[in-house]
Amino acid sequence: MTERARAARRARPSRFGDPLPQAFYARETERVARELLGCVLECHGPEGVASGRIVETEAYVGEHDAACHAAAGRTARTEPLYGAPGTAYVYFIYGMYWCFNAVTREAGYPAAVLVRAVEPLEGVDLMRARRPRVRRDVDLTNGPGKLCLALGIEGRHNGLSLHRRPLLVRPGTPVPDREVLVTPRIGITRAADWPLRWLVAGSEYVSKTPGQFRVQTV
Repeated sequence: MTERARAARRARPSRFGDPLPQAFYARETERVARELLGCVLECHGPEGVASGRIVETEAYVGEHDAACHAAAGRTARTEPLYGAPGTAYVYFIYGMYWCFNAVTREAGYPAAVLVRAVEPLEGVDLMRARRPRVRRDVDLTNGPGKLCLALGIEGRHNGLSLHRRPLLVRPGTPVPDREVLVTPRIGITRAADWPLRWLVAGSEYVSKTPGQFRVQTV
C-alpha cells in the first residue's frame, strides 16, 4: 500500500463511528462494562488493522475489590489504573498472555473494565496468521488473552489513550437489554461471587460460562 493510499484510509470515517469520548468512560464501572457490549475494539499496527465487536466484559471496581489489581495499592504496575478515564490498562498474566482493560471513573480512582471476548470483524486473516494453531475462527478471540494475541494488543499499548490510534474503541451497535446476561466473574478466586460479568446472550464468541453459575438477565 502506498503512502497516499494509507493517508486516504486514515482519512476515511469508520463505519463503526468515531472513537468513544472520555465522558463515556468517566462513569460507574458497571455501567461502562454493560455499555461496552456491541462496541468495537480496534488495534492498528504495522501489519494492518484488526478489530472485533465486544461480546463479553468484566468490571473491576477499585481498591476495595479484592479481585482488582488496585487492591495491592498504587504501584508501578497499577499506575495506569489510576489514570484518566479512557486509558488502556494492559497487563501480562501467566508469563504468556496480555489482557486489555479500559480505565473508568475519575482520574485517581482505580477501576477498569476487562474485555474478555470479541467477535472478529476486520483483519480476520491477520488474526489467523497471529494464531496459526487455531482451527476455528470462533476460537480466535473468545478469551482475554486470545483476543489480545489476535488483535496484536501487547505491553506497548499500556497507558495509551483509547481516543486515538493505535488502540481505540468505537460505538458499534448497541446491544438491547433483552440480549444481555450477567454472571459472576470467572477465572478468579477473590470476590468471585460478585455479579460483574456481562455477555451477549447466544454469542458463540464468549468464553465458557461454568455450569454452576447463576445467570441473570439485565
